[in-house]
Amino acid sequence: MSTQVKICGITTPEAADACVKVGADFAGLVFHTASPRFLRSEQARALSARLRGRVRIVALLVDPDDEAVAAAIAAATPDFLQLHGKESAARVGAVRTRFGIPVVKALAIAGPEDFADVAAYEEAADMILFDARAPDGATRPGGHGAAFDWQLLRGRSFSRPWLLAGGLSPDNVARAIRASGAFMVDVSSGVESEPARKSPDLIRAFVDAARAAHLATGSEA
Repeated sequence: MSTQVKICGITTPEAADACVKVGADFAGLVFHTASPRFLRSEQARALSARLRGRVRIVALLVDPDDEAVAAAIAAATPDFLQLHGKESAARVGAVRTRFGIPVVKALAIAGPEDFADVAAYEEAADMILFDARAPDGATRPGGHGAAFDWQLLRGRSFSRPWLLAGGLSPDNVARAIRASGAFMVDVSSGVESEPARKSPDLIRAFVDAARAAHLATGSEA
């Protein structure tokens, strides 16, 4: 099994097409208004139509109420919901049950103590995404280009599939995979030529580097 790659924060048709062309596994559409990658419903609808059936679509929300979740589903018809806020495990489970769509729960990591609640979220979600904790005063929980110590994940086992995120780029993703043991990686700002605008060349470079790193390890999931 090769490394699976999620490109998050797609905002343009060119970026959507680049994800398809390089064989990315997931494409993220952001429904958090504080993000520079926020999509209005009509934008999300057009991009998801371009991606559907070619890449698995992930709708990213932050502490949404049910109305916001329903609106994102209506716009994007996603394959996954990504909850990237401070949602409790109970709230994650409730969203998963009510809407019948697999849920990715993002957890902020700064130190080993931040893994204490993972087991509860494994019960509630379908996948876990480990992201760097946002800087103090940040208005959004992700997409800052910040990383955490990837070796904190080395040797840990989880009952759900998990993704590594936070500060990844074509230049460091191979090192991150080797350090963490990740088989799934997520990138946003690390493949942007300017804020909120993905570069097709950087998307290709990231996917190539991630998959080459997996082949170099000679390991299998």
